Amino acid sequence: MDWRERALCRNEDPDLFFPIGTLDSGPAAVQTDGAKAVCRRCPVMRRCLDWALDAGPLDGVWGATTEAERRAMRRGMARTSATGVTSAA
Repeated sequence: MDWRERALCRNEDPDLFFPIGTLDSGPAAVQTDGAKAVCRRCPVMRRCLDWALDAGPLDGVWGATTEAERRAMRRGMARTSATGVTSAA
């Protein structure tokens, strides 16, 4: 079974995950918080986030992150790779 078939967002209005407006305040911020709340309950949240990070720039909320948050994560991963620093698991 594909991970997307188990995603909780399949049962939600897709518009919830694609807020329009400034994500820092107002209705778009409330909408983003709502989308992230669905993601945090999702059994495939991490797989979704990994997919979104690999896919590159994507609009919307994926894996409980916004595009700006994923961009920052990719920059951090690139810095870690460039310096050869790894975290102990």
